[in-house]
Amino acid sequence: MSTAATSAAVPTADLGVLVPVEVHFDELDAMGLLHNSRYQVLVERAWTAFWYARGFGGSDGLENDAFNVVKAFTITYDAPLAAPGTYAVNLWIDRLGTSSATAGYRVCSADGGTTYARGTRTAVRLDPSTLLPTPWSDRARDVAGTITAQRKD
Repeated sequence: MSTAATSAAVPTADLGVLVPVEVHFDELDAMGLLHNSRYQVLVERAWTAFWYARGFGGSDGLENDAFNVVKAFTITYDAPLAAPGTYAVNLWIDRLGTSSATAGYRVCSADGGTTYARGTRTAVRLDPSTLLPTPWSDRARDVAGTITAQRKD
């Protein structure tokens, strides 16, 4: 996880939260565009920064609610991202079930004004011993509630 993603102030968004992320020169493809595989990496880094900033993850990153797997990931590309620099991932929770969570995201400009890609990500919390789905903690539910999909008008 980059230092910029963890130490920069988190700007506000109309929906959810904006988490700063860095795009590096070596992530661009031969055409000078962010390679399609890197968008998912940016989303994962943003989620990691979001949860770690709120005390989840622990020393090895696998404790409690942080022991989860991605079940589904969708993406639609809206505009090419064509330069290294600071951008943001806009994150929000669409649905929080007993052991799964479906979140929306946008890879966007640092101010949230331009969307480069958008989609959803569904994660399932697992019991580390059985590898079976297990309920999210009340604490995780409380934190997720701070970015539950509610548009501000």
